[in-house]
Amino acid sequence: MILDTITCPADLRRLSYEELDQLSAEIRSRIVDAVNDKGGHLGSNLGVVELTLALHRVFDSPRDILLWDTGHQSYVHKMVTGRTDDFDTLRSTDGLSGYPSRDESEHDWVENSHASTVLSYAHGLATAQASPLGERRRVIAVIGDGSMTGGMAFEGLNNIGHSGSDCIIILNDNGRSYAPTVSKLGETLVRIRSNPTYMRRQARLERLLQDFPVLGPQLERGLDATKAAIREMWEPPAFFETLGVRYTGPFDGHDTRALEQALRNAAELRGPQVIHVLTHKGRGYGPAENDPVKRLHDMGSSKPGSYTAAFTGALIAEADQRPEVVAMTAAMPDSTGLLPFKERFPGRCLDVGIAEQHAATSAAGMAMGGLRPVVAIYSTFLTRAFDQINLDVGLHSQPVVFCVDRAGITGDDGPSHHGVLDMVLLSKVPGMTMFAPSSYQELGVMLHEALEITDGPTAIRWPKTTARHVADEEVGSGLAGRKARSGDDLCIVAVGKMLEAALDAAEQLEADGISTTVWDPRVVCPLDPQMLADVARHPFVLTIEDGLREGGIGAAVADEVSELSLGAARPPRVRVLGVPRAYIPHGKPDEILAELGLDASGIVASAHGLVAAQRLEHPQL
Repeated sequence: MILDTITCPADLRRLSYEELDQLSAEIRSRIVDAVNDKGGHLGSNLGVVELTLALHRVFDSPRDILLWDTGHQSYVHKMVTGRTDDFDTLRSTDGLSGYPSRDESEHDWVENSHASTVLSYAHGLATAQASPLGERRRVIAVIGDGSMTGGMAFEGLNNIGHSGSDCIIILNDNGRSYAPTVSKLGETLVRIRSNPTYMRRQARLERLLQDFPVLGPQLERGLDATKAAIREMWEPPAFFETLGVRYTGPFDGHDTRALEQALRNAAELRGPQVIHVLTHKGRGYGPAENDPVKRLHDMGSSKPGSYTAAFTGALIAEADQRPEVVAMTAAMPDSTGLLPFKERFPGRCLDVGIAEQHAATSAAGMAMGGLRPVVAIYSTFLTRAFDQINLDVGLHSQPVVFCVDRAGITGDDGPSHHGVLDMVLLSKVPGMTMFAPSSYQELGVMLHEALEITDGPTAIRWPKTTARHVADEEVGSGLAGRKARSGDDLCIVAVGKMLEAALDAAEQLEADGISTTVWDPRVVCPLDPQMLADVARHPFVLTIEDGLREGGIGAAVADEVSELSLGAARPPRVRVLGVPRAYIPHGKPDEILAELGLDASGIVASAHGLVAAQRLEHPQL
C-alpha cells in the first residue's frame, strides 16, 4: 500500500497524480475502518483528503504553520505527518487524540476543537512572524465545516484584513457554510486572478495610473469600478475583499492538480488571502454521502435510553402543552436530540450555527418577548457563552432553560470536551436554578419544573452515558432533594449520575459496619435546606460530582454544613470528591472516573480514609 510508505509530508512530493488518487482511496478506507471501530468524526475527514495532500505537497510543514478549524478534520493530516502506524489507536486511552495535539507532533500547532478560533490564531502567528523576532514562516489556516458560522471567525478575519497579515486562509466549503455559485466565465476569471503574473501586471498598471498627470486618480477609480462590476456579475460576492482579504475561488477540492496550482500561486503572493475550496463531506463512502442530515459527521447521535433521548421525549411533551416553548441549538440539532422536535414543530426549532454567545443572548430576547426558549448545547461549548448567560440572561432575570448535554467526563474526545465547568460557573449566576438528574425519569420531571420557573434562568445538566431507569418511587419532585438511603455514620451527597456509584458504595460500607445515608440533591443550586440539615447531623460527609472539585457543588455543601455546625462540639468532617483542576486526557469515561476515585471503589476508599483520620485524631471514638 502507498499509505504505508508515507512517513512524512516530503514523501508525498515524489508521487504521481495517479498514485495520489490511489493514496486517497487508501486513506479513506483507513478512516472508515478506524472511525467504525473507535468512533469519531467521519464525514468531515473524508471530505478533505485531496485538500490535505495538496497542502502538504505545496507547503513545508512544520516550517510552514498549518492550522485546522475545526481540528476534527485533521485525521488525514495526522496520517501524512508520521502517525499512520498509530491511527488504529485513535481516541483510545494513551492513543492518538481525535484532534491536533501539540504533545503528539511538531506538525500540530493548536488543539482547536472549539470551532471558529483559527483565524485569531492565524492573525497572532502572522503578527509574530512579521515582528523583528519572527522567522517569516508562512501561516496557512484551514477553516470550514461550519466554522464560518461563528462570530469569532469574522473578528479574526476583520483583523487579518485590516492589518494586512501575511496569511493564507483555506475556506473548506463542504455545504455546511458559505457556498456561492460561479459561472463558467467566473471560473475563467478565477484562474486569471489567481495567477501571480496577472497580479504583478495589475499592480504595475495601478502604479502607472497613480502617476498619470491630472487624470490619474480618475483613471484609477474607473479601473476599480470596472473590476468591481465584473466581480458582481461573474464572481461570488466580494465579501472578503471588502474586509481587505484577497479572494480566489471556488476551486474543486477533490482535484489535486488544480488545488496544487492554486496553492502554488498563493504561495508566491504576500498579504491576506482566502482560497475558496468546494469539498463533499463524506466523499467516497456511500453511507456518509447518503446521510442528508450531517454526512455522518460523527458517530455520536442520541441513543435510546440515554439522557438525551429522555430530553427529546420530555421536550416534545411539554411543547404540546406550551405553545410558547421554542428550542434552540448551536449547530447540533441531531446530537442534542432536537431533530424529532423539529419534525414535530418545524417553526419552533432554531439552529443558530456555531454561535453559542449569540444563542444565549437571542434566547434572552425571545424570553423578553414572551417565548420560553430551551437552549440545548454541550457543556464544553456552553462555557463559551458564560458572559452572555450571566449578564444578558441572568442580570435580566429571563426564564431561559439551558439544557446542558455531555456534562461531566465525556471520554474519547479528550480535555477540550470534558464538561467539568458548567456547575462551577452556572451555580455562580444570581437567580440560577440548576438541576442534575440521576435517572431517565428525573430528566422529564426537571424539565417540567424548569418551565414552571418564570423569574430567572434554569439549567439541567446531564452526562453522555446511558441513563438509569428507575421506579416511580425513586423519582423526586419540585426543588427538593431526595434521600435515597438512610444511615447514621456517614452521609454521601451524590450529584446526578454519581448517585449510582454512591448507592453501590453504601452497600459495601454497610457491610463494613459504616451506616450510610445517600442523598440525591437533584437541585444543585440552590441547595435544599432540609437536605443540608440532615447532612449536617452526620459525623462524616462525602460529596461526589463529575465536575470540577474546586468551587463546585461539593464545596458549596461543605460551606453550608460548616455554617450549620458552628458551635458544635464535633462538627462533621467533610471530604469533597470531584474532578481535579487539570486537563484530563481522552479515554473511556468509566476508566477516567475510576482513576479519579469517582466510582464505587473510590468512594469506599475515601470513606474509610475519612473515618480512619478521625479515629487517629480521637482514639476514644
